[in-house]
Amino acid sequence: MDFELIFENGLKSLFGTEAVVYALAAIGLNVHFGYTGLVNFGQVAFVAMGAYGLAMGVVTFGWSMWLGIFVGLLAAVVLAILLGVPSLRLRADYLAIVTIAAGEIVRLVLRAASFRRSTGGANGLQNFADPFFDLNPLNAGSYGVWILKYNHRTMWVLIVGWTLVALTSTVVWLLMRSPWGRVVKSIREDEDAVRSLGKSVNAYKMQSLILGGVIGALGGVIFAISRQSVQPDNYSTAFTFFAYTALILGGTARILGPIIGSMIFWSLLSFTDVTLRQAVSADYIPGDFLSGNNVGIVRFILVGAGLAALMIFRPQGIFGNKEEVAIGERG
Repeated sequence: MDFELIFENGLKSLFGTEAVVYALAAIGLNVHFGYTGLVNFGQVAFVAMGAYGLAMGVVTFGWSMWLGIFVGLLAAVVLAILLGVPSLRLRADYLAIVTIAAGEIVRLVLRAASFRRSTGGANGLQNFADPFFDLNPLNAGSYGVWILKYNHRTMWVLIVGWTLVALTSTVVWLLMRSPWGRVVKSIREDEDAVRSLGKSVNAYKMQSLILGGVIGALGGVIFAISRQSVQPDNYSTAFTFFAYTALILGGTARILGPIIGSMIFWSLLSFTDVTLRQAVSADYIPGDFLSGNNVGIVRFILVGAGLAALMIFRPQGIFGNKEEVAIGERG
């Protein structure tokens, strides 16, 4: 077994583009679920708004990349309003139902053959982020330290992506220490008490839904740029549940929770995947017991078992408190 390759892939995934994308999506969910108590199972729809706003703006409508990004973020705001108006006045579980349905509706609409000329259908859209890479100040080559090295294009994406993670985390940190943040955290604990003080609970919930959705859309922008393509099946419901996994792993209602959780989650997936493939190729695991085609499934089983153990022995995650994941009294 190539232990150096196993360690290298696990370490590189710790800081890779997937960790960036899911960190941004999880930061948005932290605003929704961790701080406000909104159970949003459709975060992937906001991610898709950011990704497809950029891609369709450039490829379909011939706009500049920057206008496409703005339109994608604006689409996330509109989606939050459309989802929030009919559901935020109801119990928390209604929002969960509406958002998980919205995520699938968005994916199926983007995949529909009738919209192929605009969205690319099942094949998606490609080659729209050249202006981003044209701004790359790095010369061609590898950058990093030790075995943690990336090519100049990936490094540029990581620099911008982690900068966005830092900026959005700082904004959330400042907001949650402001009077606005104290209100939304109070809504999480007892919205009737907040309403009795004359606060418009629905308005604060809507603002939180918009903020978290826009942060998720930024994750979609980085996701699209890193791949230079968008494809609707990449925005399935599983995306949202991976983001929730990262959030709960790190700890809800904690600034570092979604960031560290995303890094560890993707590092574990990569480490497990490469380890299993190396073990199969070296015959440490018999081919009759596990084939290379099934490694992708088994790695999720193993990581899922580890996460189940975490929820049993430390349900609050790495940085969180038990109270932050107790949703039984929310909504």
